[in-house]
Amino acid sequence: MQKKLQELTEKLYQEGIDKANEESKKIVKEAKKKADDMISKAKKEADKIIKEAEKKSEEIRNNGLNELQLASKQAVSELKQRIANLIEMKVVESKTKEAFDDKDFTKNLILTVVKKWSSDSESRVDLKVLLPEKQQKEFEKFFESKAKKLLDKGLEIEFSEKVKSGFRIGPKDGSYLISFTDKDFENFFKIFLRPRLIEMLYKSDG
Repeated sequence: MQKKLQELTEKLYQEGIDKANEESKKIVKEAKKKADDMISKAKKEADKIIKEAEKKSEEIRNNGLNELQLASKQAVSELKQRIANLIEMKVVESKTKEAFDDKDFTKNLILTVVKKWSSDSESRVDLKVLLPEKQQKEFEKFFESKAKKLLDKGLEIEFSEKVKSGFRIGPKDGSYLISFTDKDFENFFKIFLRPRLIEMLYKSDG
C-alpha cells in the first residue's frame, strides 16, 4: 500500500513537473514572440526615423546649397555693380565735371540749346536762362558779344546763387525749368552707359 502511495506521489510529482515545464516553455515561447515582435517593431520604427532623418538632412543640405548659390550670385552681382560704379565715377563724373569747368563748353551749350529751342522763324525768344551768380560778369560779357541778337529777340538772362554749375532754361513765365548741370549729365550718361558697360565687362560670363 505504501509502495502504491509512493508511486502515486511520484506520478503526481512528475506530472506537476511536466506541466510546469510545458507551462514554462509556453511562457518562454510567448515571451520570445513578444520580444521578437518588439524588436521587429523597434527596427521598423528605427528605419522610419533614420529615413526621415536622411530626408530631412537632404532637404537641409539642398536648401543650404540653394541659399549658398543665391548668396554667391548676389555677391557676384553686387561686385559687378561696384566695379561698374567705380568705372562710371572715373569716366563719367570726372569728364562731365571737367567739361562744365570749361566755360566755353557751357557757353556753346547754352547757345545751341537756345537756338534749337527757338526756331529761326520766331520773331521773339520767350526763354529765360538761369546762370551761376558767381559767373555773372563773365556771362553778361559773353551774351553781349556773342548772343546780342538773341537778347534783342527777348532772351532773358538771370543769375542765382542756387545754380552752382551749368545752367537752367525754360519759358519766361516760369512754368518749368530744365536743368543742364554736371550732375544732370552725370545721371544721364550713367543711365545710358550702365547696361552697355555691364555688357562690355561681363558679356563672356556664363
